[in-house]
Amino acid sequence: MSTEKQEGIAIPTPWRIKRYYFYAIVTIIALVLPWITIEGNHFFLLSFDKLKLHLAFVEFDMQELYLMPFLLMLMFLGIFGMTVMGGRVFCGWVCPQTVFRVIYRDLIETKILGLRKRIKNKQQEPDMSKAENKVKKVIAVLLWTLLSLIAGADFLWYFVPPEDFFAYLTNPMEHMTLFGSVLGIALFLVYDIIFLKENFCVYVCPYSRVQSVLYDDHTVMALYDTHRGGGIYDEHHNKLFTKQKELQDFKPTAECTTCESCVTVCPTHIDIRKGLQLECINCLECVDACTTVMGKLGKPSLVTWSSDFEIIDQKGKTQYFRPKILAYIALLVGLMIILAMMGSTKEHMLLNINKENRLYSVNRMPDSSIVVENAYEFLLQNTENQKLKYFFDVIPPKGMEGKIIITKPSEPFTAVPGIKKKKIVVLSTTEMLVNDRRQDTVIPITIRAYALGHEDRIVVFRESTFTFPRADIIETTK
Repeated sequence: MSTEKQEGIAIPTPWRIKRYYFYAIVTIIALVLPWITIEGNHFFLLSFDKLKLHLAFVEFDMQELYLMPFLLMLMFLGIFGMTVMGGRVFCGWVCPQTVFRVIYRDLIETKILGLRKRIKNKQQEPDMSKAENKVKKVIAVLLWTLLSLIAGADFLWYFVPPEDFFAYLTNPMEHMTLFGSVLGIALFLVYDIIFLKENFCVYVCPYSRVQSVLYDDHTVMALYDTHRGGGIYDEHHNKLFTKQKELQDFKPTAECTTCESCVTVCPTHIDIRKGLQLECINCLECVDACTTVMGKLGKPSLVTWSSDFEIIDQKGKTQYFRPKILAYIALLVGLMIILAMMGSTKEHMLLNINKENRLYSVNRMPDSSIVVENAYEFLLQNTENQKLKYFFDVIPPKGMEGKIIITKPSEPFTAVPGIKKKKIVVLSTTEMLVNDRRQDTVIPITIRAYALGHEDRIVVFRESTFTFPRADIIETTK
């Protein structure tokens, strides 16, 4: 871990800087991933206009959306497991709300425009009575509006791929829903990031209400060490001390300087010294602030990323891989295995077979032979990315090989990707398959459908039946 020297004390690289690097990586991945394709397939794409799901560069038809529940379970279990282990680490390190606020507040307002004087003071709002600051505010809003439009477009690229999105730009009047969605997302982001701010995390986001249910004594979070620093608040969260002298008069060993650096740097405007609060997003800015202040005094930080078990109760070291965490890991691994197994059984073509209402037809040929026909409606869909030719085979029960054949279609036919193709298929026989005078006989058969030239890979089997008439019907057919 890289460190910087400050009056002879080694101070670790701030968590804030690590978060910036992580945000940059996540942002680059989010922007670049929709553009990466393998054989025309995306890593993740839920296309509503083409009714396709792309997952890990494999294309699935909407009829194969049985994979989506597993993806949702992975997402929620992953977030819940992350919360049990690291508190609201998702909020501070992954959540787009936090990332966007950092981009707007720390990058645009502070670093680029200088509207805010210090990144480490998030409580002091800019003085908007100055004309210069008003101009800077307008520029900040315009810059963020531009970034919001990019963010809105990037979000939709996971539902409308970039190659289609920009093609639709040439004819926006026919795609008003698409562009209305981009505009709506951008307007929401402008309101949320510029005006609602961290109030979204405090009052709107339901995750903050769920977190306390998931926490246990070993959950890691930003904690103030009251044993070393001294209690600043009572059990009712009433502030007892505002000055270091008052605190040390009450507890001479108290190390807190009451500088309140941990308070001024907090983006959600809380005092970490009160203890666990639902507003805390585990951004660890307070840890950085206290580390710097206490480092100057040659002491470790009073605010650390640890657990109640270790800091507050002082019962021992935090147990990271406890039974609850292992259970989450087992569930996640199990779901990923199931998802991989189900994804690997993807059918490269879809085929539904329905028999027509008439069970069969019987015709006598000029040579006095009898032909029994069964008609079916085949609904086939090519789920590949190329035009292919298809045909069918009939696999009858043992002993009837070659006696049931396909009369129609008589030759292979072409199906283009993504379009359902309906074919009337007629199976016929000239053989006396069953001699039963009491009832018609239902013979189980298997239909093998395949793409010519790709029989080893693009092939499906469907169970169906062939109905053979009673013997007296055959005898009386003219």
